[in-house]
This record gives sequence, structure tokens and C-alpha cells, in this order.
Amino acid sequence: MKTLKQLADVQAGYPFRGSVPVVEGGNARALQMRDLTPEGISDWQAMAQTQIDAGRNEQLLRAGDIVFVARGVRNYAVCLPEVPLDAVCCQYFFLIRLNTDRLLPEFLAWQINRAPAQRYLASNAEGSDQLSIRRGVLEGMPIAVPPLPQQHAIIALAGDAIAEKRHLEALIHNRQQQQDAIARHLHQS
Repeated sequence: MKTLKQLADVQAGYPFRGSVPVVEGGNARALQMRDLTPEGISDWQAMAQTQIDAGRNEQLLRAGDIVFVARGVRNYAVCLPEVPLDAVCCQYFFLIRLNTDRLLPEFLAWQINRAPAQRYLASNAEGSDQLSIRRGVLEGMPIAVPPLPQQHAIIALAGDAIAEKRHLEALIHNRQQQQDAIARHLHQS
């Protein structure tokens, strides 16, 4: 077992003062809470356009980066398989970049989102109005590093679970539409 700090560099999100300033024609997009779900970023083009300092290019998101939601009731990690635009994450996130080839970023994000890590985060969250995770707490999180073939297998299994969930949600949605159609027909009769 290792700590996250031994396997990755953790940095705070881009330090916007207050809310993210929208700058038409700006040099980057700003990833905010509304842009992210546990499944990923829904629409890169919809992210706010802003202006960042040229000296802060190291904070531009890259493929393989992990964005961690550090504030709020639900703290979770999302691995970014691709980054099609210049973008930074705002101050409500931590940016996690692996510094080892012994750990896959998708596997690390999966592990952070599982029950043992979530219990660790919940027991170390701070704040009364709004819970938050400090950088030191995140860096101290215990991380298992199984062999790479096992990590690949777990990621594949997780992908299958996500596909199954989407399929079931689509079936439920279709059934609800069917019932709504029956109810409309009854009211028209």
C-alpha cells in the first residue's frame, strides 16, 4: 500500500479570484462544478471561456489527468481520457497527475470512487457549512497498486458496469414513456 503522494502530484485548481471571469475569445476554458459528473465532462464546448496567465500553462488539463471534486457532499475523481481544448479546473478541484507508470489513471480514479477510499475521505472531511477535503488528506490517502494486468481487468469490469447501468436506465426511461403514452391516451378517450 502506498499513499497518493508517493504515486502522483496533487495540485490545487486554477486560482480564480471569486467566480470564473467569462472572457469571450479567452485562451482557455474553465472546468466548473456544473461541467462535471461522476461519468465525466458532458460538453467541453459549453465550458466557460476565460483568460489564464501565460505562466500557468502547467495547469492546463492533459489526457490522463484526474480531476478530484474537493468540496461538497460527494467527493469523487474523474479521469480525463482526452482533453480536446485548452482548459483548467477551477479552485473547487484538485488536479492529480501520476508520476509513475505502475498505476493507470483510470484505475486510480476508479479506486478513489470506491467504498474504502470514500470512507477515508468522509472520515477526514472538514467544515460545517460545506465539507471539503484538504490537499494533505488527499495526498495521504492509501492507494493499492496491483499488477497492471489486474488494473486493466478492473477497468474493463467497471466499463461493463457503466454500460449495463446506461442500458438499464434507457429501459426504465422507455417504460416511463410507454406509461405516459397510455395515460395520455386514457385522458383523450
